[in-house]
Amino acid sequence: MSEAQRFQLGTVGALSLSVVSSVSIVICNKALISTLGFTFATTLTSWHLLVTFCSLHVALWMKLFEHKPFDPRAVLGFGILNGTSIGLLNLSLGFNSVGFYQMTKLAIIPCTVLLETMFFMKKFSQKIQVSLIILLLGVGIATVTDLQLNILGCILSLLAVVTTCVAQIMTNTIQKKFKVSSTQLLYQSSPYQAITLFFAGPFVDGLLTKQNVFAFKYTPQVLGFIVLSCLISVSVNFSTFLVIGKTSPVTYQVLGHLKTCLVLAFGYILLHDPFSWRNILGIVVAVVGMVLYSYCCNLESQQKASEAAGQHSQEKENESDPLISVENGAKGLADGIVQKGPAWSTNKDVQASIVRPSSEVGNTDLFRR
Repeated sequence: MSEAQRFQLGTVGALSLSVVSSVSIVICNKALISTLGFTFATTLTSWHLLVTFCSLHVALWMKLFEHKPFDPRAVLGFGILNGTSIGLLNLSLGFNSVGFYQMTKLAIIPCTVLLETMFFMKKFSQKIQVSLIILLLGVGIATVTDLQLNILGCILSLLAVVTTCVAQIMTNTIQKKFKVSSTQLLYQSSPYQAITLFFAGPFVDGLLTKQNVFAFKYTPQVLGFIVLSCLISVSVNFSTFLVIGKTSPVTYQVLGHLKTCLVLAFGYILLHDPFSWRNILGIVVAVVGMVLYSYCCNLESQQKASEAAGQHSQEKENESDPLISVENGAKGLADGIVQKGPAWSTNKDVQASIVRPSSEVGNTDLFRR
């Protein structure tokens, strides 16, 4: 199996893990919040991150991955920003209608595209832009209902969109810049995210629910679902960093909308949530947009790979072309200055100049998405 095939297989595995774990945790948390009345989402997220860090610490102790320290200021800033974005998204949901909150989530993709275009000079083809518009239209039809506006809610939503976009772009950039894996980045940043949410969580949840998380009655059933949610969150957090590292922030958001459609479908099938023809139409349109996006991304990746291979092959031919040296030798004979043969005296010399070390030929920089 070639390195490119292994990379594609790893990307598919990361996307699949992200979908399965995210849908699972949504169903678990829905039962915890809606059925059992545990509405402290921000505090629960801090526990998720704490359990994730402990799990990774055990994995490090078992030598399942290597610890690779890098710029502590980047880790600290990234961790705090990520924790802040989670808190702001929860506040946005609390101070806005559900429909406006869904619009906030839809705004993350165009905002990410805008930031990457402005600050990273990344270009998005017209085909990809059209597929994203179709995707957002479908998700909007399926999820957006009422659009009640208020000033505080709009400000919180704007801050939530910007911090989420920047945090996800940083997830990609840090992994590339410092050459760290998703596991290494998550291990070093999760404590800062957990601490940020651990202190902000009770305040945010109290503001939204008018209840005290520490005064809640923790029955064995509630504790069981909390433990299950924390265990699933390890896979969710790991797959999030893995997907953004292997693809891009935009692809991760596209995947997020696929999860939304799946959650709607599973909610109807398993939990008997209300479902309308509008939901069905929106999901169908969104899936069409996702398929188009995947097809366009795959097509562009193949084109870039073929162009890079052609360029590499041309450079190799130029470096090892024996005609250059032969012509130089022939020119010396014609001028009558010194009679000497071509630059290569033996077949061994010819082979040594044509065949480059495999480490040079095979050294290609693969990162992403």
